[in-house]
Amino acid sequence: MTKTIIQFLLIAIVLILMQILCSKILLFNVATPIVFIYLILRLPINMHVNWTMIIAFTLGLIIDTFGNTQGMNALACTMLATLRHPVFNAYQTREDDMNSPMPSIRSLGFATYFKYAATLTLLYCIIIFLIQAFTLRHLGLTMMRIVASSVISIIFIVAFDSLVSTRREKRL
Repeated sequence: MTKTIIQFLLIAIVLILMQILCSKILLFNVATPIVFIYLILRLPINMHVNWTMIIAFTLGLIIDTFGNTQGMNALACTMLATLRHPVFNAYQTREDDMNSPMPSIRSLGFATYFKYAATLTLLYCIIIFLIQAFTLRHLGLTMMRIVASSVISIIFIVAFDSLVSTRREKRL
């Protein structure tokens, strides 16, 4: 248990630092990699939703503090934590043999994990970029930012998960 908490704290520190660096990157003038949401995706599925929302809100608030975004990430992360369990249940139906699984490529399989991560990343990008735009005036640019940032973020998240996942994780 303590080992898992220490591992999550180390991953959180690395992801926050990576996000601070990635927030300065603007690929093709539209895409910003969003990597810190990996921690929210990685939280154990059977964790109570209140704890998930507290962790997500805190993580979003830390990113808001460094990014000067006035609570936009905190709101989007809290929404992501709320939608995480229903999205997981849409793609994974077997919950009878779950012993506190953490969603990963090794525990879910590549296809299921990719759908889970892609859906939540897309939802996060929709929420955050619509909040940032706060208008439908430049809808084309906003849609391009959503799609491009989702694609680059999914690539980073899947790559990071393949580095972090251990071989001893139980496959569902």
